[in-house]
Amino acid sequence: MSAAPSRVTLSLGHLPSKKDIQAPWPRTPTRVDPNNPPWPAYRGYHEYSFAHATMQSRLPTILGKAIEDVIKTLNDQSDEERVLDLVRCIDRMGDLMTDLSGNAKLRPIVDDGEADVALWNKEIAKYFQGKDFMNAPWLFAEAYKYRRLHECFSISKFWSHYDVFYRQKCDTFSRSSDAVFELSTRFAEPFKLMGNPGAEETLEAERLMFLELTQVCLWGNSTDLSLLINMTEDQIKSLQSTGGDHLAATEKNILGNHLNELWDTVKNMREKTGGRVDFVLDNAGFELYCDCVYADFLLQSGLATQIRFHGKRYPWFVSDVTRKDWDWLLNTLVYGQLFPTASDVELESLRRLGRRWKQYEQEGKWVYEQHPFWCTGYTFWELHAEAPDLFLHLSHSDLVIFKGDLNHRKLAYDCAAPASTPFDAAIGPMASSPGAPRIASLRTIKSDVVVGLGPKGDAIAQKLDEMEPGWKISGKYAVILLSEGRPGEKVRFA
Repeated sequence: MSAAPSRVTLSLGHLPSKKDIQAPWPRTPTRVDPNNPPWPAYRGYHEYSFAHATMQSRLPTILGKAIEDVIKTLNDQSDEERVLDLVRCIDRMGDLMTDLSGNAKLRPIVDDGEADVALWNKEIAKYFQGKDFMNAPWLFAEAYKYRRLHECFSISKFWSHYDVFYRQKCDTFSRSSDAVFELSTRFAEPFKLMGNPGAEETLEAERLMFLELTQVCLWGNSTDLSLLINMTEDQIKSLQSTGGDHLAATEKNILGNHLNELWDTVKNMREKTGGRVDFVLDNAGFELYCDCVYADFLLQSGLATQIRFHGKRYPWFVSDVTRKDWDWLLNTLVYGQLFPTASDVELESLRRLGRRWKQYEQEGKWVYEQHPFWCTGYTFWELHAEAPDLFLHLSHSDLVIFKGDLNHRKLAYDCAAPASTPFDAAIGPMASSPGAPRIASLRTIKSDVVVGLGPKGDAIAQKLDEMEPGWKISGKYAVILLSEGRPGEKVRFA
């Protein structure tokens, strides 16, 4: 009897050939996690994507400019202890540059006393053990880089609140004078319609003003410093043009447009004695200024009775709003001398705006807030699970407006969903969870994820891919998307 073969091999020549089976997308909810979004993730090693350009070129460039900023500050110091402390911060930034450029593995965040450390390290341990900058989903890797940058300062003695992007943010606003005064001279005085119009005329005038101001709020996002690091003054003026003709021309570039539905939403809020609107903020400077003009109109017209603004706890994605940026803007309008060539009339218009906005703060009509969750690597699909207190807080709002590209990426899980994917499906639990507020996303398109373009969205995206290959990162196109909302399902809390 012959011995049994040491290894059994079977001939499968008579079986049917293997089939090229496509995996089903989107993933079932139980298989979705930060490393496995509903649709395929964008990762740094995907050379066809903006993720690759960001991880390979943009982030090292941004970090290099941040180091230059700190060196400039260092050269102004005289106290030895503060100098040595800042030198150590620069050394840590150098270590981050080495890790970023060398595609190092993602290590845990050092416990620097921030409230988000546990959230970060739980996510790293659970989903990103052994992952490197290029291999992790782009959204997480990019956020991780900014959290590591904050760590460079948060563990220092004297520089824990240092903002390496502060000079850039202030400088960009100072070069925005044309657009700033275009708005301030129109809105310095409280909103009032001329003559004595009837109810229908008043409503129509308010509707038209709302549509224009929503566009101002949308396109104010154009000057994103993380994308436009070396802008000329003329480029800024071009991007920030807020004239009526310009807005009429750009409306055709809003590919997914729920602007009229948004008007119906706020109009219905007012009919129910007014409501609360929340802004999840994006960029400081001019965009924040536009947000404030918009919020001012919502209050004055009675479309809202309270506005809550949600910013970041520390410097984030170059130009995101922090408390310091918020205070700087309001105080600059009232007391600043940022525009030396401005006329007395223009400066007075700014002062009146600033004084009114500061009064709103004192009266509690405007509230600035900052929650640790906004500076994590989680998408907003995880908000109800990882930050239930924040989700509960937002559930009290009648409308939550998410501003800008990063917030949109986090809403839609930053994955390769088809452009025809309905907005409610793309934002998952932020639309479907009990208590989820009505959500609007005002976003100029500056990255690969595009959803909410309607039933013909895939064809629209394909045509743009062929005619304008860089359309997804140009900032030329935008979306204004609104979740449907389910009043019957809304959970109200005492």
